[in-house]
Amino acid sequence: MRSSLILDTVTRGAFPLVLVFSLYLLFVGHNAPGGGFVGGLTAGAAFVLLYAGGGIQRVHEVVPMRYENVLGAGLLLAGVTGLGSLVLGEPFLSSAIVKWHPPLLGEIKLVTVLFFDIGVYVIVVGMVIALLTVLGAYGDDPDRMPSMVDRPATTRRDRRGIRRTRQ
Repeated sequence: MRSSLILDTVTRGAFPLVLVFSLYLLFVGHNAPGGGFVGGLTAGAAFVLLYAGGGIQRVHEVVPMRYENVLGAGLLLAGVTGLGSLVLGEPFLSSAIVKWHPPLLGEIKLVTVLFFDIGVYVIVVGMVIALLTVLGAYGDDPDRMPSMVDRPATTRRDRRGIRRTRQ
C-alpha cells in the first residue's frame, strides 16, 4: 500500500481526537444524544481513517486483539449487564443508579445502563475492525483478489420463462 504523507499526518492527529469524542458520546448517552451505538460508530470511523492512512497493519498495531475476541468481549459485557438485573430479582436489563460522594468531586452517579452501552460500543468497534480485516485481507496484490470473470456462469429465467445463461 502506498502511503501518503498528508493522509498519514492527518490520521496521526485526528485518530486520537475522534476516539476521545466517541468516548464522550458513549458517556453522555443516557442524558443526551449519544450512547454505545453512536459512540461505537464514531470510533469505527476513526478506525476507517486509520485504515485509509496505513492499511490493516496500522489497525492491528492499535488493536492487537483478534476481532472475534473484541466482539465476544462486548457481547459478554452487554449480556452480563442484562443478566445482573435478573439476579437481583428485577426484569431483564433493568437499570439501577448508584450515587457516590467522593471528597472534592461532588456527587457521581453510576448508572448500570452505562455498562450495557460500553458493551454495545465494543461490539460496534469490533464489527468495524472485522470488516476492515476482511477488506484488507487481499492487500494490494491484484492477483489475490477474486475476479468477476472467474465466477461460474449462472442460469436464470427471463420474464417469458426462457432460460438465460449469464457470466
